[in-house]
Amino acid sequence: MSHLRWNVQLMTKADLIEEVARITDVTRRDSEVIVETIFDSIVHSLRAGDKIEIRGFGSFRTRQRNSRVGRNPKTGDRVEVPAKKIPFFKPSKELKDLVNHEQANGAGTVTHTPTTEPTHS
Repeated sequence: MSHLRWNVQLMTKADLIEEVARITDVTRRDSEVIVETIFDSIVHSLRAGDKIEIRGFGSFRTRQRNSRVGRNPKTGDRVEVPAKKIPFFKPSKELKDLVNHEQANGAGTVTHTPTTEPTHS
């Protein structure tokens, strides 16, 4: 039986800061302020219950999870899990198309090209 294995490269926040600095030709410190400001703005809006829509990329919002009874995986004991809000991201059609175009053709219009390639073993 053949298994499809993905070699996934991780982009960290530090990598994103470096990429913004490189592309925009600003200092690393200015790039860090830009990235942190964007992330902080998204978190602030989600905490306030707002929805964030970035056309061509996607939207962020929160979903409400009801309280429920769970189980402790070690002991099997019942545990009350409180209600909570969870962040949710919905990609735009354009983003989905770009990702699928990248995987299918290896070319696209994005400036940062992911290096995730499927390999067979």
